[in-house]
Amino acid sequence: MFANRNGAFRQILPAALALVGTAASFALTAAPVRAASGPFYSATLTRPMEGQQKLVQKGLLWKCEGAQCSAGRDTSRPVIVCARLAQKVGPVARFATPQGELAAEDLARCNEAAAG
Repeated sequence: MFANRNGAFRQILPAALALVGTAASFALTAAPVRAASGPFYSATLTRPMEGQQKLVQKGLLWKCEGAQCSAGRDTSRPVIVCARLAQKVGPVARFATPQGELAAEDLARCNEAAAG
């Protein structure tokens, strides 16, 4: 009788561990999605836009009001994202991510796209 209980325990334990592992992995992967859904990039334009505007540049949704624009995260480097925005709206005075602002030389490269 003890052997049957031990055999049942050996069958149930892996299934329970698999269920707990699956639930934990879903919980861990869902948390970053919520955190990444807010604005990631912020930009200050040299020429303010009229009112609130939304624009899409290379699949990235920008929300702008006046001279301030923000967008979610993209897979490209920040200077590339800045250049794409500058192509659409003109020169950018400031461009930042949570890691900090673009350096002056990167901002100059970004604004070359606005001239071209």
